[in-house]
Amino acid sequence: MTQIITALSEISDQYDALFVDLWGCIHNGVAPFAEAVTAMQDYRKRGGIVIYVTNAPRHRASVAKQLGKIGVAEDSYDDIATSGDSARAAMFRGAIGEKVYFIGQPHDQTFFDPLEIIRDPVNIKQVPLDEAEGIVCCGPVDPTADPDVNRGDFLYAKQKGLKLLCANPDIVVDRGEHREWCAGALAKLYTEMGGESLYFGKPHPPIYDLARRRLTALGKPISDNRILCIGDGVLTDIQGAQGEDIDSLFISGGLAAEETKTTDHPDPDLLSAYLEKEMVSPRYSIGKLR
Repeated sequence: MTQIITALSEISDQYDALFVDLWGCIHNGVAPFAEAVTAMQDYRKRGGIVIYVTNAPRHRASVAKQLGKIGVAEDSYDDIATSGDSARAAMFRGAIGEKVYFIGQPHDQTFFDPLEIIRDPVNIKQVPLDEAEGIVCCGPVDPTADPDVNRGDFLYAKQKGLKLLCANPDIVVDRGEHREWCAGALAKLYTEMGGESLYFGKPHPPIYDLARRRLTALGKPISDNRILCIGDGVLTDIQGAQGEDIDSLFISGGLAAEETKTTDHPDPDLLSAYLEKEMVSPRYSIGKLR
């Protein structure tokens, strides 16, 4: 059974590093959560390392720029590992061919920025669907539209045998008070239709390997039993931590706020029922990161 805590400081001394989700934990897409940012700053002041591990479909420089724009303090983290970087590495290694059909919004075009760490990268060219060898999906063109609007294109793509590279496995995200669809919803639909989707973000191993490399690059190798994963997505953050055999802290006041009746703290019985239904077992739970 998960242990409900009221502050990160109650357990943080057990861990040397945190892998922390961004959207729903540190910010809501519009503004930072002040208590969460302060908790990260305090943890780092005590010598801990904070890696923001996000399913954002962009490279870390782009995410860092976004964080600065909405006011997340730079001294709240040491580095960033993104689903976008993991997926970009696969794309530039030729995982879905050279000619790709892009699904996403204009700001997602940073996904195609050069990736210098790949030796002899393939020459990626964006083309119409009927010329494509594969699909890059960073998210819906309209995040408020039902993913089913893509069914016609996906049927055609499946018949051509195209692989869909999913840059963000999240199904939904809350931007302020409004819920939006993410790339994971489109990839899920494509898979259900018989197509093949490739994933690189949480809960899948590539992004955790990247996060560990970010730690190593800081010169402080840390064993998994000294890392705590923090997130509000049971199917991404918590499931991913379980798959890596890393302890996790579930933020019940994010995506599951309604199911767990979380205002400041979750209802213990509803939280237990929710986690049992989702078949996940975070070591700890908290209403909001603080």
